[in-house]
Amino acid sequence: MLSEDPGTIHSRAENQLRVVAVGRRNWLFAGSFEGARRAAVLYSLVQSCKLIDVPPFDYLKDVLLRVATHPQRLISELTPKGWATSFRRPAAA
Repeated sequence: MLSEDPGTIHSRAENQLRVVAVGRRNWLFAGSFEGARRAAVLYSLVQSCKLIDVPPFDYLKDVLLRVATHPQRLISELTPKGWATSFRRPAAA
């Protein structure tokens, strides 16, 4: 059984897709296929952060500093969900 109203789930999905619809013209030219792929990865990370209430800028800033020296066997800690559990600092009151 779902814990959320199906209407709420549908509305959340529509709101996430709205970002794509609004930006479509801006994203028309990514420069290359590889540029488009990189943009898609970045947009995916930002949306994943938003879904779990992680500030995307804080996440990306921290992960980009860690990624070069982080042990490969612990790479799952650098996903938005893993980062929120392992590294996220509590918000200042």
